[in-house]
Amino acid sequence: MPGRILILNGAPRSGKSTLARAVQAHVPGRWINWGVDAFNGTLPPALLPGIGLRPGGERPDLEPEVRRLYTGFFSAMAGFARQGFDVVADLGMHSVYAAPFDPLDVLRQELNGLNPILVGIDCPIEIIMARRNADPRGYVAGPGIPAPVARWQEAVHEGKDYALRLDMGNLAPEAGAARLGGIMPQSM
Repeated sequence: MPGRILILNGAPRSGKSTLARAVQAHVPGRWINWGVDAFNGTLPPALLPGIGLRPGGERPDLEPEVRRLYTGFFSAMAGFARQGFDVVADLGMHSVYAAPFDPLDVLRQELNGLNPILVGIDCPIEIIMARRNADPRGYVAGPGIPAPVARWQEAVHEGKDYALRLDMGNLAPEAGAARLGGIMPQSM
């Protein structure tokens, strides 16, 4: 019996990774956390930011690789699920590239028949900026909202049909995991 697939889609610093860890800890199953950070950690510098490429068409030279990377990413996810593992993935999928491309098309193709559950992760921009400024990870911290951060807020949810949306700026990770556990089919 294939495992379940739960995809958490939202902007960077919206609480997706913390929620994915809460799912592993609090939702029954054998959850593999296979998200953007885990995947991009396997890539050489020449392919970064990989599937984390920001909206806005900023790296048209890398976009053909992003399509191939998403194909490999979802193919690996399907492999885990077909082996009976549950998979939770924290992603920031958008379709705002220089050339037309939507990762959801790749998701549908690679995960066909596995019934992934797509969940939108929201968070107020003020909370995202506070989290970003507290842990800038190489970005310049400070006042104001940088244009790329503002673009994520809109682009990541545009055109998506979610099974559920969670505001992880106002919801504790354990409470979010409980809500997700309530919509997940039972594991075998």
